[in-house]
Amino acid sequence: MTFAEFERRAWEMFATIPADLRGGVEEVAVLRDTVPHPELPGVYTMGECATGELDVVDDGLLQPARSEVRLFYGSFRALADGDEEFDWEGELWETLTHEIRHHRESAADEDALEDYDYAADENFKRRDGLPFDPFFYRGGEPLEEFAWEVDEDVFVEVAVDPRALDAERGIEAVIAGERVVLPVPDEVGDVCFLYLDGYDEGGRRDVAVVLVRRIGFWESLRSLFTRADPAVTEWTVAPGDWFRPGDAGGGAGVIR
Repeated sequence: MTFAEFERRAWEMFATIPADLRGGVEEVAVLRDTVPHPELPGVYTMGECATGELDVVDDGLLQPARSEVRLFYGSFRALADGDEEFDWEGELWETLTHEIRHHRESAADEDALEDYDYAADENFKRRDGLPFDPFFYRGGEPLEEFAWEVDEDVFVEVAVDPRALDAERGIEAVIAGERVVLPVPDEVGDVCFLYLDGYDEGGRRDVAVVLVRRIGFWESLRSLFTRADPAVTEWTVAPGDWFRPGDAGGGAGVIR
């Protein structure tokens, strides 16, 4: 998509959003800039919402200044160059509405989208094998109790006592209302990510059961006086080593 086509589509999409839903965002600015993420290679900032400060008008009343969404065409172009199936229309609409939501939440003094953006950044780090906040997924989009989605990856949290885990029984979790059984890993640590290889969850990239070690009162008390990072482990559970109860031949297998 050329710059002119991109700019035209941005304005056409913006015009379809009713003014009361835009929450004070009055226009779109399309820039040629390419804005790479300051820490994560291959990740780009697609847009931002520039919210003006309050102005004093002639009658002495304070009114919000005009705000605009800024879209960075160069960032879209950079991602499209590395992806033959890049969806220009879909990414443009998602970025536009994402930034408007940022503006609305900022005006309402909410931080849900800030939490999600943090979770998305930490998820990129996880995918790239970099150190990451092991509880980042809690800032994602809630799916059900103890389950979240971050950039199409699904994380289901299960609290466990490593001393009580039974290798023969395995570990049970519920994913999208469906029970699954996984093998007990050799090392659980404080937080353990078990990636279900071959689990088809609507085309999402990763489906992970996250084991979080339960801590007792005295451990909780000691944690107030220490700053040790939690021990994080990651394992991939191969197809056949995790199963749905009732599957023929199912059993708690071996983590690869």
